[in-house]
Amino acid sequence: MSYRATLLELGTPVEAHRPWPRVVVDREVWWRAALEVAQGHATLLALWSDGREVHMAVLDEAAGEVSIASLACTNGRFPSVGRTHPPAVRFERAIVDLYGLIAEDATDTRPWPDHGRWGVRHPLGAAQACAAEGLPYTFLPAEGPPLHQIPVGPVHAGIIEPGHFRFHANGETVVRLEERLGYVHKGIEGLMRGAPLARAVQLAGRVSGDSTVAIALAFARAVEAAAGVEAPPRAQILRAVMAELERVANHLGDFGAICNDASFSLIHAHCGALREQVLRCSNAAFGHRLMMDRVVPGGVARDLGEAGAANIRALIAYIRQHLPELVRIYDRTASLQDRTVTTGILKPDLARQYGAGGYVGRASGRAFDTRRDVVYPPYDMLRFDVPARTAGDVDARVWIRIEEITQSLSIIEQCLEKLPEGAIAISVESAIADAAGKEATMLVEGFRGDVLAWVRLGAGGTIANAYIRDPSWLQWPLLEAAIEGNIVADFPICNKSFNCSYSGHDL
Repeated sequence: MSYRATLLELGTPVEAHRPWPRVVVDREVWWRAALEVAQGHATLLALWSDGREVHMAVLDEAAGEVSIASLACTNGRFPSVGRTHPPAVRFERAIVDLYGLIAEDATDTRPWPDHGRWGVRHPLGAAQACAAEGLPYTFLPAEGPPLHQIPVGPVHAGIIEPGHFRFHANGETVVRLEERLGYVHKGIEGLMRGAPLARAVQLAGRVSGDSTVAIALAFARAVEAAAGVEAPPRAQILRAVMAELERVANHLGDFGAICNDASFSLIHAHCGALREQVLRCSNAAFGHRLMMDRVVPGGVARDLGEAGAANIRALIAYIRQHLPELVRIYDRTASLQDRTVTTGILKPDLARQYGAGGYVGRASGRAFDTRRDVVYPPYDMLRFDVPARTAGDVDARVWIRIEEITQSLSIIEQCLEKLPEGAIAISVESAIADAAGKEATMLVEGFRGDVLAWVRLGAGGTIANAYIRDPSWLQWPLLEAAIEGNIVADFPICNKSFNCSYSGHDL
């Protein structure tokens, strides 16, 4: 019997939830579900709360099924999933900080997004005013030969987002790395509560700017599923074009940036120029370099004209002309290979345990791709491969990006060939207004991996509750593991090869 079938047999399905089942369970079944995840029989996608219940989204990879278990926290407590399954630990710490719901027998009770400077504790639960003075934070210890600590951040030398990294090192060798995030917490979940649809869509598109298309698409599809509507065929194709352009731009930027962290600026310069061409083409085609606010519930906000399509075709030809030479330089430069090959290895078992998606997971043997494995339109009628490798090092993550660029260019070409005539959007206001209390969970493939969005519609066309999980939630902890045993000087290249989002994680 599959994980979903067992859940449905033991719990009570929520009729208002689409398209996958959300099942209300008791504490015993919740704990049983947590053990199934811990034993590797299912993959944890996310763990979150709406203030009354905790929700655990799980993927049964063998069956290709998604399901959500929900537990009412009648006494403000719930059995810890992280007690037996470490990937759940940071989710639980966030739930405690935001809602005040306690994970029983948790292995780590330190605060996570709450740095003690909000002026309130548990802002989305039973809020308690407090002095905004900062909370003490104790990093985990490391034992062994004489060690020293190296604090890095949250303010960095480059123009990047803030995060703190605490290294324990023996000479130049990293013994332990621990991250502290939350510096760019924006209160997205709180801002979503009661927000009009137009405002909520804007918030979703700004969770992480480099993934604005993917996250907005996940949110839009969740709203559409909850309201029982579907975007027109032309809009679905245009969404895929935008998503793949976003993927190409980011992969090009990352390829160059990884090489730059190995002091090989030539590839960085040329990849930067190629990425700029993608951004300019996106602006010409859809009116915004990042295509922000172009994906909306019901369709898209901007059509693609003949000139825009011609520009995209020219862009594809340009990348295919110039990228192969950069790849050859990368592959034939011994000093560059010396910095990337066997550096920052993420073991396949750990990638699978954490459900790592995108290039992080696929470089370590977990070839999961939502576009293929939990398919959604228009990818069900497109041909593409999902590249995968098993080395799990920086080099493997570079090659996954290179191979995905090739696949994305092919996907965009297919989309342009299949682009039908017709409307680019439908009106969803009345459907949403009539669907108060309805909810949905959706998965969409972003350039980092799978993005999850859960939405519950409110009265008057508003959003009652929403939750968005960026892939970085499950990838940041893996960076800590990948850097162990490497030298401190290799941290920048390892970090860039993961390129986790600070903003997408901090919400």
